[in-house]
Amino acid sequence: MKLYFSPGTCALASHIVLAWIGKPYTIHKVSKEQRKEPWFLEINPAGAVPVIEEDDGWILTQNSAILNYLADKHPEASLAPPLRTAERAHCYKWLMWGTNTLQAMLMHYFYPERMVDEGDADAAMQVNRRAEARVGLMLDLLDAQVASHGGEWMLASGHSVVDPFMFMLCRWTRGFARPARSRAHLGPYLQRILERPAVQRMLAAENIARPYV
Repeated sequence: MKLYFSPGTCALASHIVLAWIGKPYTIHKVSKEQRKEPWFLEINPAGAVPVIEEDDGWILTQNSAILNYLADKHPEASLAPPLRTAERAHCYKWLMWGTNTLQAMLMHYFYPERMVDEGDADAAMQVNRRAEARVGLMLDLLDAQVASHGGEWMLASGHSVVDPFMFMLCRWTRGFARPARSRAHLGPYLQRILERPAVQRMLAAENIARPYV
C-alpha cells in the first residue's frame, strides 16, 4: 500500500493508523504545488491528500473513508469496535463529526478569506476570530467526551481510528490562545497518543517539528 501525503495535513491521521497497524507500506510526499499537477490530479481529481493506493492500483481518497477501510482491512489491529454494534456506530459518529463540524470550522479559521469578498481584510479577520471561538466550543465538547467514560481514549470502548483523527485536528489548534492541549482531559489524552512509539516514528517520517500539539 502507498500513502500520498503532505506533512502536517489531514493525511496525518491516515499515516498514524498505518504506523499503528504495523504492516509494510510506502509513502509518497506531495507538495501543495504538486497536488495541482496533472499526474496527481489523475490520482485524485480533488487535488487533496490523503490518498491510498493498493498494489493493484485501486485508489481511495477522503480521510474518514480511508480510516474506516484500514480498520476493516486489519481487524487484528483492533482499531474500531466490532461491526453492527452501538460502539461501532459511535466510531462512525465521531469520524463524521470531526470531518463535517470541527475540521470544517478549522478551515474557516485558517482560510477566512475564502468566506468574504476579495480583499476585505476586516471581514476575513472577523471570520477568523469567530471560527476560533466556535472551535473552542467544539474542543470543550471533545474534552467532555474524554471525561464522560473515565477511559483513556475518545471512545469508551478503547483506542480506535478516531484517536489519530482527533489528534490531527487538535494539533491544528496549537497556535490558539487556548489550544486543545490546555484542556484538563484533552491535554493528557493528546499526550497519550503522542507517546506511542508508532506515532513518534510517523512524526519523524514526516519531519514534523515540535511543538507537536
